[in-house]
Amino acid sequence: MESSRSRLEGERTKIIESARKQAENLKRQIVGSSRLAARNKELVTIETDVNRAFEEARERLANSGKDSSYQALMSKIVEESIPQVASDEVVIECNKNDAELVKKIVADLSKKNARLRASVSDRPITAIGGIRVKSADGTMSFDNTLDSRIERLKPLIRKNIARMLRGEEGEE
Repeated sequence: MESSRSRLEGERTKIIESARKQAENLKRQIVGSSRLAARNKELVTIETDVNRAFEEARERLANSGKDSSYQALMSKIVEESIPQVASDEVVIECNKNDAELVKKIVADLSKKNARLRASVSDRPITAIGGIRVKSADGTMSFDNTLDSRIERLKPLIRKNIARMLRGEEGEE
């Protein structure tokens, strides 16, 4: 009876320990699965908010009109873009709303640089702002529209917005 009792006690301990391990594993699985689901929901929420922020920024840029800060931005964009095609003879494309402004900027630049021969295309492009520059022979082009600038910066902006939404501070 005594030997059976100790043997049964050992089996009971093994069963309890096995059940405890199984419960711990199940708990880890549930917690891990819940964390993964929460992380996925967080990523979806962040992506939705980031996309909404980009759309709002696009709308604001599209409605910015002809204020002086936009004119200064366009002037900077034109000045930055022309050297990118490595040609003194360029064709500049812009949207129809910016055509007159770009023509004025190009005329001012041509006065400063006698070698520069720049023309503004009569065919408007679909963009919220900015320009596309092409060499006259068509071999080089540079897209510096606001749309493309936003797309180029999107990963960095997305990362910073995600940090802000998570309450993280500082840069890497």
